[in-house]
Amino acid sequence: MNNVKTIAAGNRAYHVHKKLFSSKLISQNVKQQLCNTLIHLTVTYASETWVLKENITNKLMTFERKIMRKIFGPTRTDDGYYRIKANQEINYMKRTKYNWVY
Repeated sequence: MNNVKTIAAGNRAYHVHKKLFSSKLISQNVKQQLCNTLIHLTVTYASETWVLKENITNKLMTFERKIMRKIFGPTRTDDGYYRIKANQEINYMKRTKYNWVY
């Protein structure tokens, strides 16, 4: 139950700073640092005492991908339409392009 409350607190922290993450004036590197500073600390507070089960891990990963999609923005296709990034694209971008942030 405590894990769900911390994810909800992280969601509230995200919505408070939502305009920062959707702003075109702030670079993706700064947005990533803001995410680590403002949201990840809220979500992982007292995480040393958690018993990580598979469903909790999935909820945390889903929450993180939601924020990463907002930071990285949509992808423009060849025919001019925009689409959201898939989970594999988000995970690849986190591992390669922004590895130094983590």
